[in-house]
Amino acid sequence: MSGRPLRRDPAPMTTTPRTARHLLRDREASLILGAVLVSGFGSSATALVAGVWVKELTASDSLAALATAALWAAVPAAPWLGALADRFPRRPLLVATDLAAAALLLLLAATAAPGRLWLILTVLALYGVCGTVHDAAGTALAATTLDPRLLGTFNGLRLTANEGMKLLAPLTGAALFTWYGGPAVALLDALTFLCAAALYTLLRTPDSLPEPRPRHRPRGPLLPPSPTLRALVTAGACTMLLAGVNGASLYAVVDAGLGRAPSWAGVLYAVQGAGSVATGLAAGTLMRRLGERGFAAGGCALFGLGVAVRALPGDAPVLAGSLLIGAGLPCVLIAALTAVQRETPADRLGVTAGRVHTLLYAPNAVALVAGAGLVAVTDHRVLLAVTGTAALGCAAVPARGRGVRSGEAEEVPRR
Repeated sequence: MSGRPLRRDPAPMTTTPRTARHLLRDREASLILGAVLVSGFGSSATALVAGVWVKELTASDSLAALATAALWAAVPAAPWLGALADRFPRRPLLVATDLAAAALLLLLAATAAPGRLWLILTVLALYGVCGTVHDAAGTALAATTLDPRLLGTFNGLRLTANEGMKLLAPLTGAALFTWYGGPAVALLDALTFLCAAALYTLLRTPDSLPEPRPRHRPRGPLLPPSPTLRALVTAGACTMLLAGVNGASLYAVVDAGLGRAPSWAGVLYAVQGAGSVATGLAAGTLMRRLGERGFAAGGCALFGLGVAVRALPGDAPVLAGSLLIGAGLPCVLIAALTAVQRETPADRLGVTAGRVHTLLYAPNAVALVAGAGLVAVTDHRVLLAVTGTAALGCAAVPARGRGVRSGEAEEVPRR
């Protein structure tokens, strides 16, 4: 049998700076964070430009939202895609998915044209497949490589590295798109994935796997029997459903609300990224003080307030709302991911991560599609006000009961 690789016992850690420094001194953690950083830069640029590209080609807010929804098309298949991380060595799987994503982006850059909207949507959907496999493999690799006490801080820093790219990548992507068009952004993203693949090849983590199972399938209970994990996933699913509606309204806010060009969405993404950076850096401390449930509940409340504020006219309220959305939305996702890594046996990490990915992000994909239709027939200000109010109600789900504090959860045996 195989399980968590044996690691040295770290020195006692009582403060966030010491924990973060200890984590960043770990070679494996630093390489993983570096890969997340470079690939996140390209992904953030592409996520923005996909919608702007389609908006420019079709002049349709709904089709622009549909392009964003295509990135989430693989979410319903996440349990099966995530099971690949339990069947194949996780480090080589991460390298392979990065290379596949780079190849898809090169194809898009070489063949996309105004009359080939179907090609853009197809490539974005396949790009989403690579991302789903990558998320499950990355979650499993971190859980079986790092000290369990570092997982909350690692997940916060990973989100900081990934979402923090919204400070730079959307602006860079918007500028590249304005000057050279969509293919230039696709080439940039492909380059970042090649760099990430190179970093993963430098990992020294043994490519150990649980004992192979015949006809490996995502069987067993939907989630581990943890009230905290189930409450966090429920709250996360509800919040991500509402986030999809909010995301679908983005171009209506920029166009009808502010009277600006579609590329102004890059500014809002950057401000949202600033909020996410702040949350990611503080995640370890906040989870230790508030518990995972309290951390998630506070995040839901911030997100709801931010969505409601974006319904107000003027640049200042929209920018402030974007900052609150960026600060609040990651909280429930970080809390849920940390609970998955601590409370799932090693041989089920991939499939469980895939299931949680589906439960969290499938509502977002559905809401993006539904929101694309709602934006066409509903005033975006009414839509945002209702969505923000509903998000404030979601905060009650994780708030019930006392959450496990980061680093205090009883670790599930990894054998």
